[in-house]
Amino acid sequence: MKINSNYKIREIAGETIVVNQGTANVNMTRIISLNASARLLYEALAEREFTTEDAAKVLVDTYGIGEEQALHDAKTWIESLQKCGII
Repeated sequence: MKINSNYKIREIAGETIVVNQGTANVNMTRIISLNASARLLYEALAEREFTTEDAAKVLVDTYGIGEEQALHDAKTWIESLQKCGII
């Protein structure tokens, strides 16, 4: 899977948000906010194809959490981005 390259991270008023650039008729009433770990994953994986296991590895390497927890968290992150149409 891959993050849609039209979506970019922006810092606004101390919040990290994802915005859709370069698409006409974008619904700007939905704001997608990222916490620190979601931003870490987004930045680590934005420019390439990745798997759930790739995302989990980023979490394990950064936070030292167990693989089972990392896989669960990675799946949750991926599902959230898929629901928003970012992946």
